[in-house]
Amino acid sequence: MSFFRMRQPEFKRSGFVRHLIFCLLFVTTGICLSQEPIRVKVKLVNVAFSARDSRGALIENLTQDDVEVFEDAVPQKISFFARSVEVPLTLGLIVDVSGSQDQFSKQHEHDLQIFLTDVLGPKDRAFLICFGNHIRLVSDFSQSATELMGRLEKYRHDNGHFPELGPKEERDLGTAFYDSIFYPITEKLANESGRRALLIFSDGEDNSSSHDMMSAIESAQSANVLVYTIRYTEKKHGKLTARNKYGIRVMDRIAKETGGQHIDAETTDPKTYFRQIAQELRTSYELAYYPTNSANDGTFRKIVIRPKGSEVTLRSRTGYFSRAAD
Repeated sequence: MSFFRMRQPEFKRSGFVRHLIFCLLFVTTGICLSQEPIRVKVKLVNVAFSARDSRGALIENLTQDDVEVFEDAVPQKISFFARSVEVPLTLGLIVDVSGSQDQFSKQHEHDLQIFLTDVLGPKDRAFLICFGNHIRLVSDFSQSATELMGRLEKYRHDNGHFPELGPKEERDLGTAFYDSIFYPITEKLANESGRRALLIFSDGEDNSSSHDMMSAIESAQSANVLVYTIRYTEKKHGKLTARNKYGIRVMDRIAKETGGQHIDAETTDPKTYFRQIAQELRTSYELAYYPTNSANDGTFRKIVIRPKGSEVTLRSRTGYFSRAAD
Protein backbone atom coordinates (compact mmCIF):
# COMPACT_ATOMS: atom_id res chain seq x y z
CA MET A 1 0.00 0.00 0.00
CA SER A 2 2.81 2.38 0.76
CA PHE A 3 4.17 1.89 -2.75
CA PHE A 4 0.77 2.64 -4.28
CA ARG A 5 0.31 5.78 -2.18
CA MET A 6 3.79 6.95 -3.13
CA ARG A 7 3.19 6.53 -6.92
CA GLN A 8 -0.43 7.75 -6.98
CA PRO A 9 0.30 11.47 -7.59
CA GLU A 10 2.42 10.53 -10.60
CA PHE A 11 -0.41 8.42 -12.00
CA LYS A 12 -2.77 11.36 -11.56
CA ARG A 13 -0.38 13.71 -13.28
CA SER A 14 0.02 11.25 -16.16
CA GLY A 15 -3.71 11.00 -16.54
CA PHE A 16 -4.04 14.75 -16.56
CA VAL A 17 -1.38 15.04 -19.24
CA ARG A 18 -3.06 12.39 -21.38
CA HIS A 19 -6.39 14.18 -20.98
CA LEU A 20 -4.82 17.50 -21.96
CA ILE A 21 -3.17 16.03 -25.06
CA PHE A 22 -6.47 14.43 -26.09
CA CYS A 23 -8.29 17.75 -25.77
CA LEU A 24 -5.66 19.59 -27.79
CA LEU A 25 -5.81 16.97 -30.53
CA PHE A 26 -9.59 17.21 -30.59
CA VAL A 27 -9.54 20.99 -30.84
CA THR A 28 -6.84 21.15 -33.53
CA THR A 29 -8.47 18.37 -35.52
CA GLY A 30 -11.75 20.20 -35.39
CA ILE A 31 -10.09 23.34 -36.69
CA CYS A 32 -8.41 21.43 -39.55
CA LEU A 33 -11.64 19.73 -40.54
CA SER A 34 -13.40 23.07 -40.77
CA GLN A 35 -10.92 24.31 -43.38
CA GLU A 36 -10.48 23.36 -47.07
CA PRO A 37 -7.47 21.07 -47.60
CA ILE A 38 -4.48 22.58 -49.37
CA ARG A 39 -3.84 20.95 -52.75
CA VAL A 40 -0.55 21.35 -54.58
CA LYS A 41 -0.92 20.80 -58.33
CA VAL A 42 2.67 21.37 -59.39
CA LYS A 43 3.92 18.28 -61.23
CA LEU A 44 7.47 17.01 -61.27
CA VAL A 45 9.00 17.28 -64.74
CA ASN A 46 11.43 14.47 -65.57
CA VAL A 47 13.97 14.85 -68.36
CA ALA A 48 16.50 12.31 -69.63
CA PHE A 49 19.58 13.61 -71.42
CA SER A 50 22.90 12.44 -72.82
CA ALA A 51 26.25 14.22 -72.61
CA ARG A 52 29.17 14.06 -75.04
CA ASP A 53 32.53 15.76 -75.13
CA SER A 54 34.09 17.68 -78.04
CA ARG A 55 35.22 14.38 -79.64
CA GLY A 56 31.73 12.89 -79.47
CA ALA A 57 32.50 10.47 -76.64
CA LEU A 58 29.91 9.93 -73.92
CA ILE A 59 30.64 11.68 -70.63
CA GLU A 60 29.97 9.55 -67.57
CA ASN A 61 31.00 11.75 -64.63
CA LEU A 62 28.68 14.78 -64.74
CA THR A 63 27.17 15.95 -61.46
CA GLN A 64 24.21 18.15 -60.67
CA ASP A 65 26.56 21.10 -60.27
CA ASP A 66 27.74 20.72 -63.89
CA VAL A 67 24.38 21.56 -65.48
CA GLU A 68 21.53 24.02 -65.18
CA VAL A 69 17.97 23.73 -66.46
CA PHE A 70 15.63 26.42 -67.81
CA GLU A 71 11.94 26.33 -68.62
CA ASP A 72 10.88 29.09 -71.01
CA ALA A 73 14.19 30.82 -70.19
CA VAL A 74 13.43 30.82 -66.44
CA PRO A 75 15.99 29.01 -64.23
CA GLN A 76 14.60 25.97 -62.41
CA LYS A 77 15.77 24.30 -59.21
CA ILE A 78 16.86 20.71 -59.82
CA SER A 79 15.10 18.42 -57.35
CA PHE A 80 16.52 15.12 -58.58
CA PHE A 81 19.65 14.17 -60.50
CA ALA A 82 21.05 10.74 -61.31
CA ARG A 83 23.21 8.90 -63.81
CA SER A 84 21.69 5.77 -65.26
CA VAL A 85 23.99 2.86 -65.97
CA GLU A 86 22.89 -0.45 -67.47
CA VAL A 87 19.21 0.29 -66.88
CA PRO A 88 16.64 -2.08 -68.43
CA LEU A 89 15.23 -0.75 -71.69
CA THR A 90 11.61 -0.74 -72.84
CA LEU A 91 11.57 -0.31 -76.60
CA GLY A 92 9.20 -0.05 -79.52
CA LEU A 93 10.53 -1.18 -82.93
CA ILE A 94 8.51 0.32 -85.79
CA VAL A 95 9.05 -0.98 -89.34
CA ASP A 96 7.64 0.75 -92.43
CA VAL A 97 6.31 -1.88 -94.89
CA SER A 98 4.67 0.57 -97.32
CA GLY A 99 5.44 0.49 -101.05
CA SER A 100 8.33 2.97 -100.86
CA GLN A 101 10.14 0.58 -98.51
CA ASP A 102 9.78 -2.60 -100.57
CA GLN A 103 13.38 -2.51 -101.77
CA PHE A 104 14.59 -2.16 -98.16
CA SER A 105 12.63 -5.06 -96.63
CA LYS A 106 15.67 -7.35 -96.48
CA GLN A 107 17.81 -4.54 -95.07
CA HIS A 108 15.17 -3.87 -92.40
CA GLU A 109 15.29 -7.51 -91.34
CA HIS A 110 19.09 -7.55 -91.40
CA ASP A 111 19.37 -4.37 -89.32
CA LEU A 112 16.69 -5.51 -86.88
CA GLN A 113 18.54 -8.77 -86.36
CA ILE A 114 21.75 -6.87 -85.61
CA PHE A 115 19.94 -4.61 -83.17
CA LEU A 116 18.21 -7.43 -81.32
CA THR A 117 21.39 -9.52 -81.17
CA ASP A 118 23.81 -6.76 -80.18
CA VAL A 119 21.63 -4.48 -78.06
CA LEU A 120 18.68 -6.31 -76.49
CA GLY A 121 19.82 -7.48 -73.06
CA PRO A 122 18.29 -10.15 -70.79
CA LYS A 123 16.35 -7.54 -68.79
CA ASP A 124 15.23 -5.49 -71.81
CA ARG A 125 11.83 -5.76 -73.48
CA ALA A 126 10.73 -4.79 -76.98
CA PHE A 127 7.57 -4.89 -79.04
CA LEU A 128 7.38 -4.87 -82.84
CA ILE A 129 5.06 -2.85 -85.09
CA CYS A 130 4.72 -2.97 -88.88
CA PHE A 131 2.82 -0.28 -90.72
CA GLY A 132 1.69 0.73 -94.16
CA ASN A 133 -1.66 2.43 -94.06
CA HIS A 134 -2.56 0.45 -90.90
CA ILE A 135 -0.54 0.02 -87.73
CA ARG A 136 -0.31 -3.64 -86.73
CA LEU A 137 1.13 -5.16 -83.56
CA VAL A 138 3.37 -7.94 -84.87
CA SER A 139 4.78 -8.89 -81.46
CA ASP A 140 3.87 -7.71 -77.98
CA PHE A 141 6.59 -7.12 -75.39
CA SER A 142 9.23 -9.83 -75.55
CA GLN A 143 12.77 -10.40 -74.29
CA SER A 144 13.55 -12.86 -77.08
CA ALA A 145 15.18 -11.80 -80.34
CA THR A 146 14.21 -15.16 -81.85
CA GLU A 147 10.56 -14.64 -80.99
CA LEU A 148 10.48 -11.11 -82.39
CA MET A 149 12.13 -12.09 -85.68
CA GLY A 150 9.90 -15.16 -85.96
CA ARG A 151 6.81 -12.99 -85.60
CA LEU A 152 8.13 -10.65 -88.30
CA GLU A 153 8.56 -13.64 -90.63
CA LYS A 154 4.93 -14.67 -90.01
CA TYR A 155 3.79 -11.13 -90.72
CA ARG A 156 5.59 -11.10 -94.06
CA HIS A 157 3.52 -14.10 -95.16
CA ASP A 158 0.14 -13.17 -93.66
CA ASN A 159 -0.38 -9.70 -92.20
CA GLY A 160 -4.16 -9.81 -91.92
CA HIS A 161 -4.28 -11.71 -88.63
CA PHE A 162 -2.31 -9.20 -86.59
CA PRO A 163 -4.22 -6.72 -84.39
CA GLU A 164 -4.31 -3.01 -85.21
CA LEU A 165 -3.33 -0.17 -82.92
CA GLY A 166 -5.60 2.87 -82.84
CA PRO A 167 -9.21 3.04 -84.04
CA LYS A 168 -10.26 1.43 -87.28
CA GLU A 169 -10.17 4.12 -89.95
CA GLU A 170 -10.56 4.29 -93.71
CA ARG A 171 -7.21 5.13 -95.24
CA ASP A 172 -6.97 5.66 -99.01
CA LEU A 173 -3.20 5.95 -99.35
CA GLY A 174 -0.37 3.79 -98.15
CA THR A 175 1.78 5.31 -95.39
CA ALA A 176 0.54 6.31 -91.92
CA PHE A 177 3.93 7.45 -90.63
CA TYR A 178 2.75 9.88 -87.93
CA ASP A 179 0.15 7.44 -86.60
CA SER A 180 2.87 4.78 -86.40
CA ILE A 181 4.57 6.97 -83.78
CA PHE A 182 1.48 8.30 -82.01
CA TYR A 183 -0.35 5.04 -81.29
CA PRO A 184 2.61 2.89 -80.16
CA ILE A 185 3.53 5.63 -77.68
CA THR A 186 0.04 6.32 -76.35
CA GLU A 187 -1.11 2.69 -76.28
CA LYS A 188 2.11 0.81 -75.47
CA LEU A 189 4.89 2.96 -74.01
CA ALA A 190 3.16 5.77 -72.11
CA ASN A 191 2.25 3.59 -69.12
CA GLU A 192 5.55 1.71 -68.96
CA SER A 193 8.34 2.54 -66.54
CA GLY A 194 12.09 2.79 -66.98
CA ARG A 195 14.07 4.04 -69.97
CA ARG A 196 11.75 4.10 -72.99
CA ALA A 197 12.53 4.69 -76.64
CA LEU A 198 11.04 4.20 -80.08
CA LEU A 199 13.12 3.14 -83.10
CA ILE A 200 11.40 3.71 -86.42
CA PHE A 201 12.72 2.30 -89.72
CA SER A 202 11.18 4.39 -92.51
CA ASP A 203 11.64 7.26 -94.96
CA GLY A 204 9.48 9.71 -93.00
CA GLU A 205 7.02 10.24 -95.86
CA ASP A 206 3.38 10.30 -94.72
CA ASN A 207 0.17 10.36 -96.74
CA SER A 208 -2.39 8.49 -94.63
CA SER A 209 -2.28 9.50 -90.95
CA SER A 210 -5.06 10.98 -88.86
CA HIS A 211 -2.40 12.78 -86.78
CA ASP A 212 0.14 15.36 -87.90
CA MET A 213 3.84 15.69 -87.13
CA MET A 214 3.35 17.90 -84.08
CA SER A 215 0.86 15.45 -82.56
CA ALA A 216 3.41 12.67 -82.95
CA ILE A 217 6.12 14.83 -81.35
CA GLU A 218 3.82 15.92 -78.52
CA SER A 219 2.92 12.32 -77.68
CA ALA A 220 6.62 11.45 -77.31
CA GLN A 221 7.45 14.58 -75.31
CA SER A 222 4.52 14.06 -72.94
CA ALA A 223 5.51 10.45 -72.27
CA ASN A 224 9.26 11.25 -72.09
CA VAL A 225 9.97 8.77 -74.90
CA LEU A 226 13.05 9.24 -77.08
CA VAL A 227 12.49 8.62 -80.80
CA TYR A 228 15.35 7.40 -82.99
CA THR A 229 14.58 7.73 -86.69
CA ILE A 230 16.52 5.38 -88.98
CA ARG A 231 16.01 6.51 -92.57
CA TYR A 232 15.90 4.38 -95.72
CA THR A 233 15.19 6.68 -98.68
CA GLU A 234 14.15 5.44 -102.14
CA LYS A 235 15.72 7.93 -104.53
CA LYS A 236 14.66 8.59 -108.12
CA HIS A 237 17.52 8.12 -110.60
CA GLY A 238 19.93 8.38 -107.71
CA LYS A 239 18.73 11.85 -106.68
CA LEU A 240 16.57 13.06 -103.83
CA THR A 241 13.07 14.12 -104.81
CA ALA A 242 11.07 16.87 -103.12
CA ARG A 243 9.16 14.14 -101.27
CA ASN A 244 12.44 12.58 -100.11
CA LYS A 245 13.64 15.93 -98.76
CA TYR A 246 10.35 16.37 -96.91
CA GLY A 247 10.80 12.97 -95.23
CA ILE A 248 14.38 13.79 -94.25
CA ARG A 249 13.28 17.02 -92.55
CA VAL A 250 10.43 15.21 -90.77
CA MET A 251 12.65 12.47 -89.37
CA ASP A 252 15.31 14.97 -88.32
CA ARG A 253 12.74 17.19 -86.57
CA ILE A 254 11.06 14.35 -84.67
CA ALA A 255 14.38 12.97 -83.43
CA LYS A 256 15.63 16.39 -82.36
CA GLU A 257 12.44 17.42 -80.54
CA THR A 258 12.24 14.17 -78.57
CA GLY A 259 15.91 13.87 -77.65
CA GLY A 260 16.64 10.96 -80.00
CA GLN A 261 18.81 10.84 -83.09
CA HIS A 262 18.26 10.88 -86.87
CA ILE A 263 20.38 8.30 -88.71
CA ASP A 264 20.85 7.78 -92.46
CA ALA A 265 20.96 4.00 -92.90
CA GLU A 266 22.61 4.39 -96.32
CA THR A 267 25.75 6.06 -94.99
CA THR A 268 26.09 4.54 -91.50
CA ASP A 269 27.00 1.00 -90.55
CA PRO A 270 24.16 -0.49 -88.46
CA LYS A 271 26.54 -1.93 -85.88
CA THR A 272 27.90 1.58 -85.37
CA TYR A 273 24.63 3.43 -84.93
CA PHE A 274 22.97 0.70 -82.86
CA ARG A 275 25.96 0.72 -80.54
CA GLN A 276 25.62 4.50 -80.22
CA ILE A 277 21.92 4.21 -79.44
CA ALA A 278 22.53 1.52 -76.84
CA GLN A 279 25.27 3.57 -75.18
CA GLU A 280 23.06 6.63 -74.98
CA LEU A 281 20.09 4.73 -73.58
CA ARG A 282 22.08 2.78 -71.02
CA THR A 283 24.53 5.50 -69.95
CA SER A 284 22.66 8.76 -69.63
CA TYR A 285 21.36 11.16 -67.04
CA GLU A 286 18.01 12.08 -65.59
CA LEU A 287 16.99 15.22 -63.76
CA ALA A 288 13.69 16.44 -62.42
CA TYR A 289 12.32 19.76 -61.24
CA TYR A 290 9.09 21.35 -60.05
CA PRO A 291 8.34 24.12 -62.59
CA THR A 292 8.02 27.63 -61.26
CA ASN A 293 5.10 28.12 -63.65
CA SER A 294 2.43 25.86 -62.12
CA ALA A 295 -0.38 26.81 -64.53
CA ASN A 296 -2.00 23.81 -66.21
CA ASP A 297 -2.91 25.81 -69.31
CA GLY A 298 -2.01 23.44 -72.15
CA THR A 299 0.86 25.54 -73.43
CA PHE A 300 4.19 24.22 -74.65
CA ARG A 301 7.04 24.73 -72.19
CA LYS A 302 10.51 24.86 -73.70
CA ILE A 303 13.21 23.01 -71.75
CA VAL A 304 16.90 23.83 -72.09
CA ILE A 305 19.54 21.89 -70.17
CA ARG A 306 22.76 23.84 -70.36
CA PRO A 307 26.24 22.61 -69.43
CA LYS A 308 28.37 24.90 -67.33
CA GLY A 309 31.43 23.69 -69.24
CA SER A 310 31.95 24.80 -72.84
CA GLU A 311 33.30 21.44 -74.07
CA VAL A 312 30.11 19.50 -73.29
CA THR A 313 27.17 18.88 -75.65
CA LEU A 314 23.85 17.82 -74.11
CA ARG A 315 20.86 16.32 -75.93
CA SER A 316 17.34 15.99 -74.52
CA ARG A 317 13.74 16.54 -75.52
CA THR A 318 13.03 20.19 -76.23
CA GLY A 319 10.01 20.58 -73.97
CA TYR A 320 6.59 19.37 -72.89
CA PHE A 321 2.95 20.42 -72.88
CA SER A 322 1.75 21.55 -69.48
CA ARG A 323 -1.55 19.69 -69.68
CA ALA A 324 0.27 16.37 -69.74
CA ALA A 325 1.31 14.64 -66.52
CA ASP A 326 5.08 14.39 -66.40
